[in-house]
Amino acid sequence: MASRFTYSRWDGTQTGFSMDAEDVLSAVSDDLMRHGNIDQALRALMREGMEDRDGRRVEGLREMLERLRQRRRELEESGNLDGIWSEIADALADIVAEERLGIDNEAAAAENSGDERRAAAAREKAAERHLGLDLLPDDLPGQVKSLQAHDFASPEAERRFEELMEKLRQQAMQQFVDAMSEGMKAAGPEDLARMKEMLAALNEMIDRRERGEDPGFEEFMEEFGDFFPDRPRDLDELLAQMAARQQAMRSLMASMSPEQRAQLEELSRQMLGDMDLEWQAGRLAERLDSMFPGGAMPADFRGEMPLDMGEAMDALAEMRELSQLEGMLRSADTPAQLAEIDPEQVRRRLGEEAARSLETLAEASRLLEESGHVRRREGKLELTPKGLRAVGNASLRELFSRLDKDRFGQHRIPREGTGHERNYETKPWEHGDPFRLDLHRTVHNAVARSGAGTPVRLSPEDFEIERTEHVTRSSTVLMIDLSLSMELRGNFVPAKKVAVALHSLISSRFPRDYLGLVGFSETAFPITPEELPESSWDYVQGTNMQQALMLARRMLSRQSGSKQIIMITDGEPTAHMTPSGRVYFNYPPARETLELTLAEVMRCTKDDIRINTFVLDATPALRRFIEQMTGINRGRAFFTTKEELGSFVLVDFLEHRRRTSRTR
Repeated sequence: MASRFTYSRWDGTQTGFSMDAEDVLSAVSDDLMRHGNIDQALRALMREGMEDRDGRRVEGLREMLERLRQRRRELEESGNLDGIWSEIADALADIVAEERLGIDNEAAAAENSGDERRAAAAREKAAERHLGLDLLPDDLPGQVKSLQAHDFASPEAERRFEELMEKLRQQAMQQFVDAMSEGMKAAGPEDLARMKEMLAALNEMIDRRERGEDPGFEEFMEEFGDFFPDRPRDLDELLAQMAARQQAMRSLMASMSPEQRAQLEELSRQMLGDMDLEWQAGRLAERLDSMFPGGAMPADFRGEMPLDMGEAMDALAEMRELSQLEGMLRSADTPAQLAEIDPEQVRRRLGEEAARSLETLAEASRLLEESGHVRRREGKLELTPKGLRAVGNASLRELFSRLDKDRFGQHRIPREGTGHERNYETKPWEHGDPFRLDLHRTVHNAVARSGAGTPVRLSPEDFEIERTEHVTRSSTVLMIDLSLSMELRGNFVPAKKVAVALHSLISSRFPRDYLGLVGFSETAFPITPEELPESSWDYVQGTNMQQALMLARRMLSRQSGSKQIIMITDGEPTAHMTPSGRVYFNYPPARETLELTLAEVMRCTKDDIRINTFVLDATPALRRFIEQMTGINRGRAFFTTKEELGSFVLVDFLEHRRRTSRTR
């Protein structure tokens, strides 16, 4: 069915969610870090939802699906189907009781007449009538059929039975109407006649379309539009509505016990008795089944309050819509597929906030593509350089936000440089500063002090100069442990955030610096910044520090400036490369593996490369090895947690830059 949209005058209350591309990237960053797949990260966003920049909750599909299931449970517990025939059964029982009383009263009157022949005939007639009532079938259709042939003794019982028959005919008509349309809520004989005309016209309209002719939909709606209050826009939409009603009626019948279902069907046939109507309806039903296949969806009504036919039909129609909506939400695999779901249907069943959430989630990938943060290649989304910068900046902001200002302040360079690298900030001139005057700020200060007018008179307190930084270069290789233990212990995402944030920091604030990336598990391999978001942990055992240190050393041999390796790991070296180029693995670590790894540490030390190691979940054995390594290299070791890892690494990197600046 085509999507529908409604519009209304803005009154200040229709505020949507505030979200742009960088909000989306920030929301998916953890999943992007963990799986290295932007499509998978967006699916996780769809499933779990997010908070927008104003702190409002954007519901995820998991929440919506749970609310749909909860609503179905509420409908099932709202009542039971006994009400469809319990009222009839009670009415028939009262009529039978009234008739028995009438039979007894008639016999008593004959006895009191003094006419023995009359009394004998009355006794015989009363016995016959009582026997007929005693032999009434247990099922409602059988009782109705027997009472229709019964010779009533009680005028009151006969009157009440005729009233019940009329009511049953009305209910049977309404049941038929409900199965076809929701446009009539009180069906009488004349309505049923129009229903027959409508069904015949509808079948004829389908015939015309199958012959390739104009079906005449507008003319049909002009005559029979009152049957369809939702005002379908074309024949397909009209047939879809009727198919939904038909399936709801079938679901109602399927929700009954076999005995209940048989009784209701038989009772309906007795009350209607219109072969032409049944033929037209049967013909249409077959066509709807072929156009809109879908079986009955029985419900387990288990509430205490009996439901009548209309209430049960409404509940089942809502259940079917809930199930259809649940199916669409479950099958949506991308934000673009969410956009195909009718927001009005979500709004009707889950409320305004859910509809807004759905529309917000559906916008996610479009926002990323239109902003240039991602691109689609061979049907798959991937980060662009702009997207990579945004992810890095988000990680950097997150890590810096965790730092206490005082603590971070201890790592700032306490004086400004005297080199030739501008940092586009100014400061008041002090005696001894190089006189690199910022004319704009200086004149602004003079005017602010003495007022507008010419000439502008300057004084030393107006002087403001450009800040400069030392021009230094630092070369760093970040080694990240990608072994399975990093993910199992929850260390992988924090470590990868450090890598992304460090790349963002160096490329934006220290563009002359070099940053290399090496991932290692059973083997080691270089990672480019472009590959970093898609890198993930390895489903293998082994921590090959030896090969990783060798790669890092070779990468740094081609660089200038101060050189360091930052290693993040949670395990001892358990693998190394053999002379034949094969991987040797053993746990606990073999002596040969430890010795070859320390040999690489010695080579790094000889090349004046400092190794700073950040250790997560350190065991005593790992701690002993790291202490050996730092004793050889004179680097530093930080035994930290995944929560503090990012802060430790960034602060240490900036401290390294500060020391380098001081010594140059």
